[in-house]
Amino acid sequence: MATKITLIIDNPADPAAFESAYPKIEELAGRLPALRRLEAAKVWPKEDGTPTPAHRTLDLYFDSYDDASAAVAVPAAGAFFQELAGTGVTFTGLFSDIEKA
Repeated sequence: MATKITLIIDNPADPAAFESAYPKIEELAGRLPALRRLEAAKVWPKEDGTPTPAHRTLDLYFDSYDDASAAVAVPAAGAFFQELAGTGVTFTGLFSDIEKA
């Protein structure tokens, strides 16, 4: 079954600095082996303009759980996660089976 890894990226202390570093993060994510699709999104603020608990999401699609698991264990994943962590943000990663596309 197809699997996606969703990264929920918390609000950075310095949004402008994070956004200037983000293209490199996205580029490194695109180098993961067996990656079929990458979907990046910026989270809208709440209706009153205050931030939500997340700043961005990054969805990484793979053909299977095994492919996704293997992809995060290679050196390219290390470079990706190191670059993301180097921005000072915290993030949560979720693996999920895609039931309907």
